[in-house]
Amino acid sequence: MEYVSAVPVPQPRAEAAAAPDSAGSRRTLAAGLLLGAAGATVVLLASGQTWAEGKAPVGGGTLPLSADGQDVTGLPAALAIVGLAALVAVFAVRGAGRGVVAGLLALSGLGAALSAFIGASDSGALDEKAAQTSGDSAATITALSHTAWPYVTAAGGLLILLAGLLALRYGNRWPTMSGRYERDGTPRPRKAPRPLDPDRPEDLWKALDRGEDPTREA
Repeated sequence: MEYVSAVPVPQPRAEAAAAPDSAGSRRTLAAGLLLGAAGATVVLLASGQTWAEGKAPVGGGTLPLSADGQDVTGLPAALAIVGLAALVAVFAVRGAGRGVVAGLLALSGLGAALSAFIGASDSGALDEKAAQTSGDSAATITALSHTAWPYVTAAGGLLILLAGLLALRYGNRWPTMSGRYERDGTPRPRKAPRPLDPDRPEDLWKALDRGEDPTREA
């Protein structure tokens, strides 16, 4: 006598739930890579632009001076490079190490954004240039103005920060770089040995090394 179970088998539902999760992991992975790479690029490019302009008193007149982001602070660019390295390292580590690297990625973005925002109103770099240009250590810059590039740099840092937050939240679902190159454990077929040529002494020696009798006919 046959019995029919009334309990439905949940395999199809489990498979359907696994597919969106995998798709979601790919989306967060792509978003993290895009945000991190774009943010670091923005920071590095914007740090080389003019952040501040002014005039230095020279003799009876003034001389226009400008300072780029590297003159004001080199911290955003340095942290962007750290962020890029951390972004790559996220895929090279697993477990708790991935969380540590993701945290470093987020902190580098936060540091780049904060240092750029603070440097947006800085006049120290131009004051130093004014003192060097005029030969007067007490000289300061006049008609000081700032551009929007420090805020662009800060926005790039925020993109790196978002990439780090994504890595912290979803990084445990992302693949590992080295995993693509690991062997799957399946045995690989051996290549058939080349037929023994009795006229080649090196073949005879190789056969002897393998423990074979090269004089025995196959």
